[in-house]
Amino acid sequence: MTKKELKDFLDSKYAQYSGRIFIENDPIQIPHQYSKPQDIEIAGFLTAIIAWGQRKTIIRNANQLMQWMDFAPHDFMLNHQPGDLKPFETFTHRTFNGDDCHFFITRISQIYREHSRLEDFFNQGHNASTDMATRISDFKRRFFLSPHALRSEKHLADPLKNSAAKRLNMFFRWMVRKDPQSVDFGIWKNTSPALLMCPLDVHTAKISRGLGLLQRKQNDWKAVEELTKNLREFDKEDPVRYDISLFALGAMERFPP
Repeated sequence: MTKKELKDFLDSKYAQYSGRIFIENDPIQIPHQYSKPQDIEIAGFLTAIIAWGQRKTIIRNANQLMQWMDFAPHDFMLNHQPGDLKPFETFTHRTFNGDDCHFFITRISQIYREHSRLEDFFNQGHNASTDMATRISDFKRRFFLSPHALRSEKHLADPLKNSAAKRLNMFFRWMVRKDPQSVDFGIWKNTSPALLMCPLDVHTAKISRGLGLLQRKQNDWKAVEELTKNLREFDKEDPVRYDISLFALGAMERFPP
């Protein structure tokens, strides 16, 4: 395909999948249960943190977390009692265990007692031009300032250590970009969609390499930079909208490039 043909192809797939058909099969359905910005942030963040493995399992386990918060995550973060945290100590999703879950719930609660929005915490100390690798790395550093088990740190990636940070990049896509079909929420107004980096999982990586958008063999931050740079040639203001196209081609169509 020529560059124009490839752009037209990805645009057509975005138009096809950027809507209810995508939401109903994706973990993003969990934050779509809510309309309050803080509820969307909390549900989205916790869902993204456990978003690896089978999507049905991710959705089931994320719903369990919401149920333990009485489907009112922001109110829970501000008003829960110590005994309300006991169920979270039994939570397991792959390597994310009860100790990790208890810490994450406790830390998110601390953040919301200090900030009205998770967006404020994420952007603290940065200006509009700060790149995402720096923001994500600093977000992780500050998130783990509270006492925690060292093992919990592996659940937030650090791009400055060359991690692809797929789950965090996906979460930020959900929060920052706003699309006409309302797959992504666009509730974070102080971060430009132009700064976002494409989430890189096995599906997007395979399709991107097959379509000539990615040459690097490893799924790391350098690969994220290469792919996102190429996607910016199609849409410099909103490059990661093509994540929906690439993911759908790989996970929903099993497309052979």
